[in-house]
Amino acid sequence: MRLQIVLRRTLAFFLFVMIFQSAAMRCFAQTPPASDPAAILRDVLMAACAQNSPDFTRSLTVRNAEAFSRLTPAARNTLLKRFVLLDKAGTPNSQTNASGELTVLCVTPEVTTQMQIGKPELRDNLAYLPLELKDAADPTDTSARRVTMGMVRESGQWKLLSLGLLFLDLPSLSEEWDRAEIATNESLAISHLKELAEAIEKYRTTYTRVPDTLSALGPAPKGAAKSEKAGLLGEELASGRKDGYAFRMVIVGANVSGAPAKYELAAIPLDYGRTGLRSFFRDSNGVLHGADRQGAVGSAMDPKLE
Repeated sequence: MRLQIVLRRTLAFFLFVMIFQSAAMRCFAQTPPASDPAAILRDVLMAACAQNSPDFTRSLTVRNAEAFSRLTPAARNTLLKRFVLLDKAGTPNSQTNASGELTVLCVTPEVTTQMQIGKPELRDNLAYLPLELKDAADPTDTSARRVTMGMVRESGQWKLLSLGLLFLDLPSLSEEWDRAEIATNESLAISHLKELAEAIEKYRTTYTRVPDTLSALGPAPKGAAKSEKAGLLGEELASGRKDGYAFRMVIVGANVSGAPAKYELAAIPLDYGRTGLRSFFRDSNGVLHGADRQGAVGSAMDPKLE
């Protein structure tokens, strides 16, 4: 009887051990491996190459990701371009050499940027990775640039921390970028108003009247240009939205035929305080006005601009 009790207890113990080991193995198998800083940097560069903002955001710290999401699309694209030293989006792919080092290629019709990631140097929750960027077609490496990329471990995952000695502090940089973008957009808005006026006058010469809408100035479909699509402007400007500004045209007076017909043009920031501050107004006499109207439409009462 005692022997049976001992045997039952022994079997129960071994059964408990087997169940515990099985559960432990399942937990171990389900635990994701620690992220590799080199692989994360590879993903950063590939996302920057493709100008894929959602994928790029995943590699940022929580603080920087929030600030990045608040940047205008143009500012986000500008930041991504800096990572791959290209002016346009490319097609990314990655390779691994015999030493296990990762290389990212960003391919565009004009040039291919090659970015080789060196072995990471780990220090507690920090990782430093040498990165060499160059023109893939340059056999002499005269175009090569070398920088050390910094990564930090946040919630168990490696996140982008710095570009060389420059810490990636997007909350501080976003305000500076917004100011720079506002100045650029306001200058472009003035140029676009001039471009609109020139297109309207060409339309008047061709069709002996001013167009009913800006869309009539847009690209012509297959075939010859018509009064509905005169082919005098690009699609974006003809749609009334370009470079952070919305553009409007108003025909002055009821008579839209012949030389006496006049028009007014306006440019308003799409996102006041971020894509622009000043509203611009071109009156029926061709005089340009501009003022900070808090995002409202300008008028002929605003100060004249040279």
